[in-house]
Amino acid sequence: MAIGKLAMLLAGLMLAGAAQQPPRDPHLPAPVVDSVPPELPRGLRDGVLILSKTNGWRHLEHLPHSNAVIGELAAAARRRSYATENAAVLNEAQLAHFSVVVLNSVSGDFATPAQQAALRKWIEAGGGVVALHAAGDGSHAWPWWIDEVIGARFTGHPGGADHIQRASISILAPDHPVMAGVRLPWAPEDEWYSFDRVPGGAGLTLLATIDEGSYRPPEGKAMGKLHPVIWARQVGRGRVVYAALGHTPEAYDDPNFRRVIANALRWVAKR
Repeated sequence: MAIGKLAMLLAGLMLAGAAQQPPRDPHLPAPVVDSVPPELPRGLRDGVLILSKTNGWRHLEHLPHSNAVIGELAAAARRRSYATENAAVLNEAQLAHFSVVVLNSVSGDFATPAQQAALRKWIEAGGGVVALHAAGDGSHAWPWWIDEVIGARFTGHPGGADHIQRASISILAPDHPVMAGVRLPWAPEDEWYSFDRVPGGAGLTLLATIDEGSYRPPEGKAMGKLHPVIWARQVGRGRVVYAALGHTPEAYDDPNFRRVIANALRWVAKR
């Protein structure tokens, strides 16, 4: 009887201790390594893969709304899409079913070394990538992705009361297909990323910048007169578009941002 009471007491203490533990921030779920690929829809060819794998900060604000919008834009371009958070889809056999991969605020170490190698091979062989918001946020321990694909390292964004601000966007390359139909003035509210440098190099085109005089960059993170937010580049035989916008769900209802995403889907697919 005494043993039974002791067991009940210990169990009660454990439950009390567990109850005192603060709940995990839903923005920071426990990282998961995906090893079993998902089952793709039958007959999927030349499709658009929408991957929103989160092993770092999870953008609850715009997921899954943004995935739905990207799917709608793909459908409007007569392209089948498939959305998943299972990074094991990044394998040679399944990537062959897609001509475009949208990395929608993927964060942290979202892919294993084998998955990284498969994605890199696919891009360099001619695959097209549209990378949005957190896909360039610097939480990725993948030097090739940050230095050779995004081309700059994230250094921060406004926080606290300045977390979301309105800023004025300028278009640097109005004749580029990704910027076709974008109307000015354009001053959306968003979470504005700063980077350690202006991305450059062969095959890179800066498409749009933000005016740092129109918002308050975080202290020590200002980039100066040239603060890019959208750019495009050639990676091997593949094409990549990166847009730093997209923190809020409203961003994906903005006609200009929807136009940029729709144009990018077509341009990276070389159509």
